[in-house]
Amino acid sequence: MKTQKSHIPTNKIERVWFEVDASSKPLGRIATQIANVLRGKHKRNFTPHLDLGDFVVATNVSKIRFTGKKVQQKLYYHYSGYPGGLRTKKLKDLIVTKPDEVLRKAVFNMIDDMKLRKPMMRRLKTVLDDEHEFKIDKNLKV
Repeated sequence: MKTQKSHIPTNKIERVWFEVDASSKPLGRIATQIANVLRGKHKRNFTPHLDLGDFVVATNVSKIRFTGKKVQQKLYYHYSGYPGGLRTKKLKDLIVTKPDEVLRKAVFNMIDDMKLRKPMMRRLKTVLDDEHEFKIDKNLKV
C-alpha cells in the first residue's frame, strides 16, 4: 500500500514582488487580496504553518475608496489596559493623518492571529502615490 507524501517546501522560498493599485476597489476587496498573497494562499504548495507568502506594494493608498457611511461611522478602538483607557479614533480622522494605517489595520485583522503574522506584515509596503523604488515582478489583479 502506497502512502501519499505531502509536499512541504524545505528549501529556500522564492518571494515575488506584487503591486496593487489601491485606488481601484473598496478597502475590503483590496485587503483580502493582499492578505492572501502575504499568507501565500495563491501558491500551489500553501501550507498553513509555514510562511510562504510574497511581498506586496500597495500604491495610491491615500485614494482608497469606501462604501456606504463608513467614513463617518467606522471607529477604531485601542485599549491601554488601564481603567478608563479605551481610546477611539474615527476613520475620517485616521485617513487625514495616516492613510496607510487604514489599509495596514484591515490587512492585519484578516491574517490569522499566529506567530507568523508580524513577519507577514513586514512584507507589506504602502506608498501614498504612484512612485516607489521597489522592484515589481507582477501586478496583483483585484
